[in-house]
Amino acid sequence: MKNDDKVVIVTGAAKGIGKQIAIDFAKAGWIPSLIDYNANELELTLEEVRHIQHKAVGITCDVKNPEEIIKAVSETHDNLGKINCLINNAGLSKWKSPYELTVDEWDEIINTNLRSVFLFSREAAKFMSQSSGGSIINMASTRASMSEPNSEAYAATKGGIVALTHALAASFTDDFITVNAISPGWIHTGNYTELREIDHDQHLSKRVGVPSDISRACLFLAQSDNNFITGENITIDGGMTRKMIYEH
Repeated sequence: MKNDDKVVIVTGAAKGIGKQIAIDFAKAGWIPSLIDYNANELELTLEEVRHIQHKAVGITCDVKNPEEIIKAVSETHDNLGKINCLINNAGLSKWKSPYELTVDEWDEIINTNLRSVFLFSREAAKFMSQSSGGSIINMASTRASMSEPNSEAYAATKGGIVALTHALAASFTDDFITVNAISPGWIHTGNYTELREIDHDQHLSKRVGVPSDISRACLFLAQSDNNFITGENITIDGGMTRKMIYEH
């Protein structure tokens, strides 16, 4: 599909899944606006992306700060002239007992993972609605429907993202903006060779996921021809949550 000069905002773009999304969108002809709070890591990733797409921009932003979100979206539009796709990827996790998790820690995770999705979506939609619409893709998680101990705040944000996704899809329908979520399972962003056979065997796919598994799905959902898909949450986990496991 031809995507020359289409603009995509990627939050949490300095490393991991977000970095791979920015790289793969650039390879597909999109112009990425990379958003991250870590200025040093962001600059390194931006340099790499610019070898593929020289028009790419990087914007330092703390997604917990509403004013910085508004500024980042406006700056993207001012510099690149439009916004066709938003990928809300930024996220924070903290594994801590619910007996010990402080209110400030709870708020930090909620504001980073969930409130930012609403605010970025609202601000980007303002510009998308002035043109021919667009697409919003929110990064949820399989932890929206399954849990380990001490993951309450993170799980709450990911479940919230799934619900927020179909609510925004309904609200933005008249502006021709699709809103979907992706729920990754185990996506390994480190040294893949360090994984064990037992790690891969937990998946029906017989392998642990990699960031490009998620970026390819984002590219699919970002295509305007796929606008019959909206309000959905797509699980990409190699079948891990469908695999029945008995403990002996």
